[in-house]
Amino acid sequence: MNSPEIMEALQALAAEKGLTTEVLLEAVANGLESAYKRREGAAEQAYVIIDESFNITVYAQEVDELGNVVREWDDTPDDLGRIVAQTVRQVLNQRIREVERDMKYDEYAGREGDIVTGIIQQNDARYTLLDLGRVEALLPQSEQVPYERPEPNSRLKAYIVEVRKTAKGPQIVVSRTHPGLIRELFKLEVPEISDGVVEMKACAREPGHRTKIAVWSNDSNIDPVGACVGARGSRVRQVVNELRGEKIDIVPFSDDLHDFVAKALSPARVREVRFHSDRGVAEVIVPDHQLSLAIGREGQNARLAARLTGWRIDIKSETQIAEEEAGYGGEDWAEGEWVTDAETGEQTWVPADGSEAITAGQWSEAATEQAELDESAVGAPNGALDAAPEGEAALEFPAEALTDPSTL
Repeated sequence: MNSPEIMEALQALAAEKGLTTEVLLEAVANGLESAYKRREGAAEQAYVIIDESFNITVYAQEVDELGNVVREWDDTPDDLGRIVAQTVRQVLNQRIREVERDMKYDEYAGREGDIVTGIIQQNDARYTLLDLGRVEALLPQSEQVPYERPEPNSRLKAYIVEVRKTAKGPQIVVSRTHPGLIRELFKLEVPEISDGVVEMKACAREPGHRTKIAVWSNDSNIDPVGACVGARGSRVRQVVNELRGEKIDIVPFSDDLHDFVAKALSPARVREVRFHSDRGVAEVIVPDHQLSLAIGREGQNARLAARLTGWRIDIKSETQIAEEEAGYGGEDWAEGEWVTDAETGEQTWVPADGSEAITAGQWSEAATEQAELDESAVGAPNGALDAAPEGEAALEFPAEALTDPSTL
């Protein structure tokens, strides 16, 4: 069979689908081979050759027990044209679908970690479909920002987290909550990051609410924070707009952990940072009026700073530290409360463990006796105060009673 017109049609189809003519000819040859073997009296071993003029020849083979070809002959059917008409269309459609699926998968297979822009096609409680052009991306509910409901047919940027190969084609899973989305958005807006001059060392994010990033510059002449913020905040504003108003804190990265932890708690000002490596805790001391700012709303600022630095952060005010250092912040505080009699106005210490209550007068007497004993102990032999005077019961009072009840 010789048909240059069919060959031209295959070439046009290959160009339209972005394939090569050899791929289509191979698919047609395989389809014709299968059709030939279904014929009555056909040889068990055969192959098909199609030349550049679409001249089709079927060669049958006879093989021995070892698989060696003993004889080969031309066994092209007389009604080959009918077989071609029945086979070509079905084979080509199937092969084209397979090749297109493979090409789409290959296009996105190595793009995990990239950012894509799609048009929202479907949005429901389970997932959102993004049209990327030749393929669709799946945005699961778990990867969506809480309360973010983009309008259908609107454009949306997302981060590719996985590309799966399925029988129906590639399945691309994207995310709007992944911290990598922040990194890629800043790459689009900040040339210094895309060029590698400025690096994003760490990122901590609570999607839809707030993000902290730590940046570092490889060039001492370039301010990494200023490069990310841009003139009048133009660069970071573009990222915030894409994230639908999510707040972004940009802090400079530092190899000095004390400085890094202090900067991570921005916008709060930190007075001192103390590290407890055995517990993995960074104790941060801030001015009293900065305590709530350092902790943030519902602890958000402290939580993000901990994720950014990798240290558990314990924030304390200057007053709390002063009280602890003065001996009032340990574990020896007695549990209880001062109760004031409504009629007499007398104050009584009521221990939480249910033991006998102590009036303010008894507290004063006990405190005076203890002070006298402490004075007499100066220069006394060890153990001189181990026991109360004979015939007198030692009076115990709580540690918290060292505070004058009249000042409470």
